[in-house]
Amino acid sequence: MAKPLDGAVALVTGASRGIGAAAAVELGRLGAQVVITARTQGGLEETDDAIRAAGGQATILPLDLHDGEQIDAIGPSLYQRFGRLDVLVHNAGTLGRLTPVGHILPKDWTDVVAVNFAASWRLIRTTEPLLRQAPAGRAVFVTERRASEPLAYWGALGATKAGMEHLVLTWAQEVATFRLRVNLFDPGIVATRMRAQAFPGEDRTTLAKPDAVAPALAALCLPTETRNGVRVRFGAG
Repeated sequence: MAKPLDGAVALVTGASRGIGAAAAVELGRLGAQVVITARTQGGLEETDDAIRAAGGQATILPLDLHDGEQIDAIGPSLYQRFGRLDVLVHNAGTLGRLTPVGHILPKDWTDVVAVNFAASWRLIRTTEPLLRQAPAGRAVFVTERRASEPLAYWGALGATKAGMEHLVLTWAQEVATFRLRVNLFDPGIVATRMRAQAFPGEDRTTLAKPDAVAPALAALCLPTETRNGVRVRFGAG
């Protein structure tokens, strides 16, 4: 029986755990050849096992989003290996330190900007040619509530995610006349490692699990998705 993403190639960042891993498994289940990236080799291998257990196929691509040259090489590498890219899911992100804006250290600021903001720009640059050529190119960037709702001590995360949102929504307008569709996805409160870092004493059993939000994220990657330049919040109807 045909699957909606049969023959498609999907790239997922931050795929070693959490929402990225769950999204990669779901895309594999839907038929895509999933290229999974993260810094953690062991985590990627676990995601690879889960994708294959779900009947999908995966390719591991260890990647450090602090390294701009590594990101720039993704598009050419995918073209050389597969000749195409149909789906981009940029899930990787970092919390940084929860601290007053005036106390943010230069090293921490550089780290958060690199992962949450600059990497998005580089991913757009390196994947756009392939996504525009795809029969139904789809790009989904995972965002965060703090991007549009500032909160004390969350300045680094909120500012970089806000910058990412602006960049992505601008790109969506620029490609609106093509078959490519570009959207933002806000998963809400999910039991992820980043959430645990921010709220270490929270009862994680009360939170949504990554695999609960993954189908909604993956739905934005399907050829049937027609929206472009929107922010989709999980559970918001």
